[in-house]
Amino acid sequence: MREIWFRLLLAATLLGGALPAAAQAPQQPSAPAKVDPAKAATLLAIGKDDRVLGKADAPVTIVEYGSLSCPHCAHFTTAILPQIQKKWIDTGKAKLVFRDFPLDQEAMAAEIVARCAPVDKYYGLVDAFFANQDKWVVQKDWKGALQRLALLGGVGKKQFDTCLDNKSLADQVAQSRLTASKDLGVDATPTFFINGKKFEGDPTVEGFDQALSGATAKS
Repeated sequence: MREIWFRLLLAATLLGGALPAAAQAPQQPSAPAKVDPAKAATLLAIGKDDRVLGKADAPVTIVEYGSLSCPHCAHFTTAILPQIQKKWIDTGKAKLVFRDFPLDQEAMAAEIVARCAPVDKYYGLVDAFFANQDKWVVQKDWKGALQRLALLGGVGKKQFDTCLDNKSLADQVAQSRLTASKDLGVDATPTFFINGKKFEGDPTVEGFDQALSGATAKS
């Protein structure tokens, strides 16, 4: 049911139409995905489409699956990540990779725009979209509000419109979510993996410190 819902969501996003009423909320959760450890390790390896925050050769890799419309993801980015970045990422001990798991039409559009921008602007846009979530996600003209935020990040209106028309990028964002759901068992945002292992601890600075310390000791 969840995958059917998202395919309908993707179609609605690309066509610029409203989300069908039957697709707005799945009536039943899908069964938990069975995760193949070997396949998961391959999927969690950094690929050409990934945007890396930190040094590429950092020994610990944090992969986050998140949605730009998710309040919990915004809290992590604005309140938790700066402290993790100072202690772990800026010092070269760890790196972060944000991967798309859009939960709705708004997040789908925002994630396409972020990926369409130059690589060096990616995390700046992600941070801006999260920090100002209440200024665009809940707005009636959310697309116009998103465009104004993107403009502050260096994405002009013409580029913004071109990005949203980029089917290849839309497919990439959609596939990120579908792969995470089907093959990695991701069913909520944010979900984290540290050196290929799903993070099950408390999503606090202390929780991440403990998990990252353990991963460092094993690397």
